Amino acid sequence: MPELPEVETMRRGVSPVAGARIRSICFPRRPRLRPLSVEPSRAAFRRRASGRTIRAVERAGKRVVLVLEGDLRIVFEPRMTGLVLLGEPPSEEHVRARLRLDGGPVPELLFWDRRGLGVLAAWSMEEFSDRLGPARLGPDALALGRGGLRARLGASRRAIKVALLDQRAVAGVGNIYAAESLHRARIHPARSCRELSAREWTRLQRALEDVLREAIRYEGSTLSDGTYRNALNQDGGYQNQFRVYDRAGRPCPRCGDAAVVERIVQAQRATFFCPRCQR
Repeated sequence: MPELPEVETMRRGVSPVAGARIRSICFPRRPRLRPLSVEPSRAAFRRRASGRTIRAVERAGKRVVLVLEGDLRIVFEPRMTGLVLLGEPPSEEHVRARLRLDGGPVPELLFWDRRGLGVLAAWSMEEFSDRLGPARLGPDALALGRGGLRARLGASRRAIKVALLDQRAVAGVGNIYAAESLHRARIHPARSCRELSAREWTRLQRALEDVLREAIRYEGSTLSDGTYRNALNQDGGYQNQFRVYDRAGRPCPRCGDAAVVERIVQAQRATFFCPRCQR
């Protein structure tokens, strides 16, 4: 968390900053909190990015990317609790960076992170390619093309749920949307990738794409901890559409009273599924 739909929602929400100039960059001192990871360093980040114009706002997997003039990229990696915001933050004490802007419709862009696990980087195009190019990050889950999911994962011996979380294979999928997609495709999360038929791969890719697009329309999922917010500090809505995620012990929406959702652990992550309709 956040996953592709949440980060895409952030990207769309902060897109009005395109065309603005970064006047200054502030990293508020938070001595009681875990420090945010900034690359290459706070001083170098300021030197690289200050005074540059934001040309575009893009996404790389689970990261928001500001494309600056001069082939520089600012990369926001939210990880567990990070948010990229234009509106008032959920709390002032967890604002980790402020980019003050000129020449656009908003005065500043914020990076907020409650736990401080996120990363903020200012990279040249070469550095960006080294860290997030095809050798390090797989194709986006919404840009796989026909048969792309099977081509990336079909030879793996891993459980399909575990394989879907591999960002080197497919970028953007996390725990929530892997579970929801597998339920929609009627595939058991513990099955080996190599066991799936061509028809099942087609069904799974369609389910994955549908779930991700639906979640984007709902502006992502805000879980019970309330951490995720969109760029204007508002809740997402897809959590109200969950079929299996975090619904252990409740009836399967497909099977009704004939089966309840179960929870198992795979690769140290909780997995939710229906033992009756997911085979």
